[in-house]
Amino acid sequence: MAAAAEAEVVVAGVGGGDGCCRKGPGYATPLDAMRSGPRESLLYVTCVYSGTGVDKPDYLSTVDVDPNSPTYSTIIHRLPVPYLGDELHHTGWNSCSSCHGDPSADRRYLILPSLISSRIYVVDVKTNPQAPALHKVVDASDIAEKTGLAFPHTSHCLSSGEIMVSCLGDKDGNAKGNGFLLLDSDFNVKGRWEKPGHSPLFGYDFWYQPRHKTMISTSWGEPAAFRDGFNLQHVSDGLYGRHLHVYSWPGGELKQTLDLGNTGLLPLEVSIYPYHSSRPRHTGFVGCALSSNMVRFFKARGAKKYAFIQVKPLKVQNWILPEMPGLITDFLISLDDRFLYFVNWLHGDVRQYTIEDPSNPVLTGQLWVGGLLQKGSPIFAEGEDGKVWQAEVPKAKGNVLRGGPQMIQLSLDGKRLYVTNSLFSNWDKQFYPELIQKGSHMLQIDVNNEKGGLSLNPEFFVDFGAEPYGPSLAHEMRYPGGDCTSDIWV
Repeated sequence: MAAAAEAEVVVAGVGGGDGCCRKGPGYATPLDAMRSGPRESLLYVTCVYSGTGVDKPDYLSTVDVDPNSPTYSTIIHRLPVPYLGDELHHTGWNSCSSCHGDPSADRRYLILPSLISSRIYVVDVKTNPQAPALHKVVDASDIAEKTGLAFPHTSHCLSSGEIMVSCLGDKDGNAKGNGFLLLDSDFNVKGRWEKPGHSPLFGYDFWYQPRHKTMISTSWGEPAAFRDGFNLQHVSDGLYGRHLHVYSWPGGELKQTLDLGNTGLLPLEVSIYPYHSSRPRHTGFVGCALSSNMVRFFKARGAKKYAFIQVKPLKVQNWILPEMPGLITDFLISLDDRFLYFVNWLHGDVRQYTIEDPSNPVLTGQLWVGGLLQKGSPIFAEGEDGKVWQAEVPKAKGNVLRGGPQMIQLSLDGKRLYVTNSLFSNWDKQFYPELIQKGSHMLQIDVNNEKGGLSLNPEFFVDFGAEPYGPSLAHEMRYPGGDCTSDIWV
């Protein structure tokens, strides 16, 4: 079980501000999305062959998640990209709820950055939502020539119509070349977002909030280090991050660099609370993978105080190290601000916490859906009493679950949580070689979003190991109309 602990991280007040859009696609508020948004019927999932030994391009799959459909829980379309070696990873939109009500804004295109090749694909998902089509390719050489950037990761739409993409380094894999790419509304390379001399130490995820005139970015590591697999020595060598970067928005000035120390090694996904006018909260969370802590940050002046959720490393037998971290690789916040969900990719559990009091998170649900400690594994965890144990993991449609929970996506109504299990091909190969051989899968977890609780839907299982060209690795998931990890409310 996780324990709540006290530590310190504070974001100094950068300032308040008003939203910059009056109307647009999506929803006026997160609660509007939760209360009036449709039940999801399709999911777009990035699927990777890069690094698996299958000599085929990566692709975007369309998964049917409508329980009333005859093709429920299956892949109904695949859009291969035209090149090899991309490593499709995260995705974003050309327009989202940040432009709600703007009649000129249209959520038509899904943005697919390629983490290794540095290409960016633009996919039309509106013309035929069940069968998306490639619209444009932003060439890596054009990005590098005009900005010096490479290794694109997170993309967010801006109310101006531009697209902003975090990039983790230069074309040679050096972290010192990282920063933020701007594409115009026609997906042409426009330049860098941050001011000269204001690039972060490392790049990864980012989240902006115009009401606070603030953007927060996180830090994975140097591409030359992480792209070939994980080496613990590289952490000591300073090739991985432990910082949050606080920028003025939209000015692009780096105002603070927050060193999280050993409590915040490899801070990955970041989110600021969805904004409710009746309950504004000037706080957010970041998942620190290697330390396996959820760190809370907030605006403050004077005293420094913050809380975090700590997942303690487990003493183990028959593994590469004597202790195994949970490895928090993804998290999200429900649209009503009540629950926080995260995954432990190595341990194998998904967790639900109530955060109605963000300084006192309470564990309300925990479900094991894979991991290195499931029964049948050669690896055992050792309790404080010296007894060894392994996790009971349920089956889905009769299938033994493989890998560990990695990416998650929550339904708008907060009642269903979707889970995939691939992190990054060369890290999958290192920690879960079975994924390379048998492919990924997608699961659906039923959520009690009143009292708390998680249970696996035994009738939902999407098997990416049975693909026409061989097993593939499934990563990020998106609904056609947006979700709590893609849309920003201003």
